Amino acid sequence: MSVPVKILRGKIKLLLIFLFGLMPAYLWAQAVKEKDAIKAVIIKETSSFMNVDRKNWTESWLHTPYAYWSYSDSTGSSFLDGWEAINKTFDTYFQTEKPSKSKITYEWIEVRVYGNGAYARFFQKSADNIDVDETSQVRILEKKDGKWRLVYVSVVEKYQNNNRINNN
Repeated sequence: MSVPVKILRGKIKLLLIFLFGLMPAYLWAQAVKEKDAIKAVIIKETSSFMNVDRKNWTESWLHTPYAYWSYSDSTGSSFLDGWEAINKTFDTYFQTEKPSKSKITYEWIEVRVYGNGAYARFFQKSADNIDVDETSQVRILEKKDGKWRLVYVSVVEKYQNNNRINNN
């Protein structure tokens, strides 16, 4: 083997080592980007709902028969199966409610991406001038046409006399 070929092979090896060394950083950056996109959809859906913005709220959802929405508080629990039921149930809300002045904050517990699916769990606080409501929430999203959309929402309100349990 000639000297130039040995030098070329050595440079190729160094280049490959360098590129493979960058791969974990690239993959980590991609994972962070996906998680940020997922959080943005969740925040958009909540903000749109609170601000009575049906267009953006609707865009946050994947319009599918397996979409699911549930809510539980001290007065009871409700759930809706399928996008059509979810959309129809909130007709009156979007026609009659006024935008909220509550300040929403998030405490992200877990965001996981599984190919074109994602799972997010977080605590949300909604504070206005009178009260603070805290809820434990779960979202499942699917990525379709390059965009994350909600397919599952679960909200459980924290009762005033119960302490939050977080096993992290």
